[in-house]
Amino acid sequence: MDYRFDIAAKTVVYSGFFRLEKYRLRHELFAGGWSPAIDRECLERGHAVAVLPYDPQRDRVVMIEQFRVGALEQRDGPWLLEIVAGIIGPGESKLDVARREAMEEASCELLDILPVCEYLVSPGGSTESIMLYCGRVDTADIGGVHGLAEEHEDIRVLVLSSDEALALLHSGRVLSATTLIALQWLALRREELRARWGQTAGTGAQPG
Repeated sequence: MDYRFDIAAKTVVYSGFFRLEKYRLRHELFAGGWSPAIDRECLERGHAVAVLPYDPQRDRVVMIEQFRVGALEQRDGPWLLEIVAGIIGPGESKLDVARREAMEEASCELLDILPVCEYLVSPGGSTESIMLYCGRVDTADIGGVHGLAEEHEDIRVLVLSSDEALALLHSGRVLSATTLIALQWLALRREELRARWGQTAGTGAQPG
């Protein structure tokens, strides 16, 4: 069944780097009929792309560490272990963002890209979705501190063996949802990736 909803009013409560919108709406109920009019706030922050850079020859992953204001009260502090990610800008494709962010945040060239999944980050109060990819990279010369100065980015690049990265996942050291999903996917698909990419040299074909 296609359930319906009706928006009676929509107002912008705040507009800055993100935008907060308030809805007054009602929707059909599973038991039949309609809900009463309800108010809901929703954060409109755009949509994003994330990439897990993986080196199949060396069985290594590239992770990044950076300050996150949303983690200020976390026990281990607000510097989080993550993977490359960024917001989709006007006129950019998702693959464009994947390649751009890999270079900006980790100085990685993506030699091939595989889609992992697309998911809603927190649909109870935000429109944001993330398209997650795995990208083939060569980690021979990757490392250092990167990021855009104009965006106040201070990003430390870490090259870890897959076993080390998965150990961080299992120990609870990884808190970012995107990184959790990416590493869990890697744990399931690692041998498949190595079979697909492990003996491949040069630049791989790009997905359509």
